[in-house]
Amino acid sequence: MNETIAAYITNLTTVLNKLDQLEIIKISELLLEARDNKKQIFIFGNGGSASTASHFACDINKGVSKVGTPRFKVICLNDNIPTMLAYSNDINYDCIFAEQLQNFVNEGDLVIAISGSGNSKNVIKAIEVAKEHKAITIGITGYSGGKLKTLADYSLNANIDDMQISEDIHMIWVHLMMKCLLK
Repeated sequence: MNETIAAYITNLTTVLNKLDQLEIIKISELLLEARDNKKQIFIFGNGGSASTASHFACDINKGVSKVGTPRFKVICLNDNIPTMLAYSNDINYDCIFAEQLQNFVNEGDLVIAISGSGNSKNVIKAIEVAKEHKAITIGITGYSGGKLKTLADYSLNANIDDMQISEDIHMIWVHLMMKCLLK
């Protein structure tokens, strides 16, 4: 067990040391531009990525917005379970995020998709809808980034073949952006 723990910590540290700080700064700047231009920010993901998306929405909406300053408008698409289930039941699971975006996304909005593999069909369909509406897209991925990394306008890729470490890095990015936005 000690070897497993040591290897995990070593791999996590290696990925952390390779993070491109300029990418994190660019995403933070995009978030600020969206806020300053009164644009909506949509975020979503499946499984653990859904938890990260919810956490992101909470941290930015509550943790970064201050009295007397412009407010962020972050909407987490995976937090509306009845809507997701209705689309999944009546159409199919692949459209649960895309259909919600069809209702709300506007040109210049920011759309952030989180997918460990970068290949989740429902995430890819949503990014395609966002691009059709001329939204700015960001993909947050693990592994090699999959289709999402190449499809999104901007990408944060953990670039490790380990879902748990990828998800750890994604959460660290959320907190790093939060720190950047508080400055």
